Amino acid sequence: MSLFLLTFFLIYGSVHAYAYSKARVAFGFGWGPSLATIPVLAALCSGPLIVYYLGEWELAGAARAASWIGYTWMGLLFFFTWTNLALDTVNLLARLATAAFGTGPKPLVAYGRATFLTLAGLSVALGIYAFLEASRIRVEHIRVFTDKLPASVPRLRVAQISDVHLGLMVRHREASAIAALVREAHPDLVVCTGDLVDARPNHLDGLSEIFQTIRPPLGKYAVTGNHEFYAGIGLALDFARRAGFTVLRGEAVVAGTVLRIAGVDDPAGAALGLGSGRSEEAVLGSEPSPLFTLLLKHRPVLSPGTRRQIDLQLSGHTHQGQIFPFRLLVRLSSPLLAGLYASGDGGVVYVSRGTGTWGPRMRFLSPPEVTVLDIERRPAGSAEGSDLKEAPAVSSVSR
Repeated sequence: MSLFLLTFFLIYGSVHAYAYSKARVAFGFGWGPSLATIPVLAALCSGPLIVYYLGEWELAGAARAASWIGYTWMGLLFFFTWTNLALDTVNLLARLATAAFGTGPKPLVAYGRATFLTLAGLSVALGIYAFLEASRIRVEHIRVFTDKLPASVPRLRVAQISDVHLGLMVRHREASAIAALVREAHPDLVVCTGDLVDARPNHLDGLSEIFQTIRPPLGKYAVTGNHEFYAGIGLALDFARRAGFTVLRGEAVVAGTVLRIAGVDDPAGAALGLGSGRSEEAVLGSEPSPLFTLLLKHRPVLSPGTRRQIDLQLSGHTHQGQIFPFRLLVRLSSPLLAGLYASGDGGVVYVSRGTGTWGPRMRFLSPPEVTVLDIERRPAGSAEGSDLKEAPAVSSVSR
């Protein structure tokens, strides 16, 4: 954890230093303004740490206020940084081009107060748009065909939520909107693929009751994400159970006699010595089941040893980068970024963009979603392996 914090503050501090250097060039700061500005930037840079300790000290109101200030600043700073880096790249290319043609290197856009204010204003505008995008949950409809459903059960509907991050910023309004969308879908089964909570679960009073109102006939199942372990696994599990979820930690159950549901812990649990100890291979066995097998797994990683045993894997974790262009970096570690993918062994994987937000209450070109998956008996006459999936139909619903 100390290495993570060191890396985080090294990067985040460098971003603040970069933004400060742009401001100093634009406004010609002297020592006086610098001495006044640097402590403010240092406090903003320490925002996540301040939020953590306010939570530890049970100062929920102060922690919530610090979250909105610190994480909103983080989002705006991200927009300001990448727009300035884009301008720096354009100017570098312009200098290289003019040097190649034998003239004096010149930037395409001159730096100055007007440029700084323009990019700052653009960052605020993008931040407002991103906040609005994060407030509109889309319902993604997916159809998956199988031969494993009996004629008596032609369709099973599964509603998936993921990466809700209930905590200091995602609270009652958002939870109520999510629950309403899930109820409107009339699912047979509801699943959560990790990171249901974000902050200390004892700051979530009244939120578990909202999810108790969802009562699908085949039940509600969840798995741990990395944030369940960061928040405190005992309290996180207690919250999920009070919300009506059965948490699968390295185990499999049969729902409705036609569906096998398996769930595994996030690797963060093993790294912290808090995992269930049962591997995916141990849970699923060595051979495919005659029942349609649904695997709940927070991170969108396919295990070579279990691909044949899985008909549908549901995952999350990536947020599709949450704020573009961060997804370009996320894709390097998670090639299965978001959407529907073939597993290569007859099954499919669906990766949710996430239903809530982590950090800034913003999403840019990555809207939140509730996923409704219809598992349908393959139509008579269809060739095996064909029509495995259909493109999703998308509807947008405002909170």
